[in-house]
Amino acid sequence: MATSVETRPASVPDEGRRPGRRRGPRREGTAGWLFVTPTVLVLGVFLLVPVVMAAWVSVSNWSGRGSPFAGTVQFVGAANYADVLGGRGLAGRDFGTAVRNNLYYVLLVVPLQTAIALVLAVLVSRRALRGRGFFRTAFYFPSVTSSVAITVLWLFLFSASGAVNRVLSFLSINGPNWFQDPRGVLHLLFGVVGVDRAPAALSSPSLFGISGWEWLAGPSVAMSAFILMAVFTTSGTFMLLFIAALQNLGDEVDEAAMVDGANAWQRFWFVTVPQLRPTLFTVLTLGLIGTWQVFDQIYTGTQGGPAKTTLTPAYLSYEAAFNNQQWGRGAAIAFVLFAIIVVLTVLQRAVMAERDGLPARRRIRREARP
Repeated sequence: MATSVETRPASVPDEGRRPGRRRGPRREGTAGWLFVTPTVLVLGVFLLVPVVMAAWVSVSNWSGRGSPFAGTVQFVGAANYADVLGGRGLAGRDFGTAVRNNLYYVLLVVPLQTAIALVLAVLVSRRALRGRGFFRTAFYFPSVTSSVAITVLWLFLFSASGAVNRVLSFLSINGPNWFQDPRGVLHLLFGVVGVDRAPAALSSPSLFGISGWEWLAGPSVAMSAFILMAVFTTSGTFMLLFIAALQNLGDEVDEAAMVDGANAWQRFWFVTVPQLRPTLFTVLTLGLIGTWQVFDQIYTGTQGGPAKTTLTPAYLSYEAAFNNQQWGRGAAIAFVLFAIIVVLTVLQRAVMAERDGLPARRRIRREARP
């Protein structure tokens, strides 16, 4: 006996059921703004408002008493920035010295911590390594330790009679009094070859009121100890980023390179490293930002000494504002430092940007042809 199946057009809704009203993009946008409004308000109150206040302080003569928006506070324009960037007077020379010190700090710390972090990540990611969890924890532990505690420990290790100089004495090397030695490392190397004075062409003041000979001094012995400390404490953090990136890489490309006859170094340099490009960019960017903002180690350790060879822009901003009560100049230094970080980050992004333009697409199409 044949049975008939009653069919109903798809456009006809079920009886007793009202068709639901779809949410339009406008209603979804409104709901989204309602969810993010508390976060926007918190960021506005605790981030945007202080930045606006600091920007006003940098172009005013606020003395640190009362409100910076009071009627007695006068607008001075770019006078604070001119004192810092003009290279004239003590303020200009101090800023130039701080930029020089921090520049050498960045040039040495960022490449060293990136290379060491990548090597450590590759080593602890090997499947044949026993106790990988222990080594990962041991390498990462300095990163979670208080920077103040690490600085105090470093002051003890690198003192005139500390453990580092004792180890050097076993090698018949007379170690320096690290944190009290203002001599530049490059000047010491120049002295080995007989160049211990500034040539006439490099003796006159140049950029930021600092002579070319002073720019070529290199990091001081004291700053070198801080550079070693920064590499020791930050490599573990970036190691975790590289480990996460390595775990997301497939084995197919590496096995194909092995079949083609590539050795271990060639596979690492030409296969693994290019695939880590996004993580490498992140590590370099974070390292660049962090090294230009170094403050707590300097504040705890040397406070800019000896002879201002460990002075950094971040500590100089603090010293100008809180110690010398020159709040406008301190805020101006902070904004100049912010501009330096932004410009260098943009340049780094331009250098490391992916070349995914038309020539690459043409090459892929050409290789795909039979």
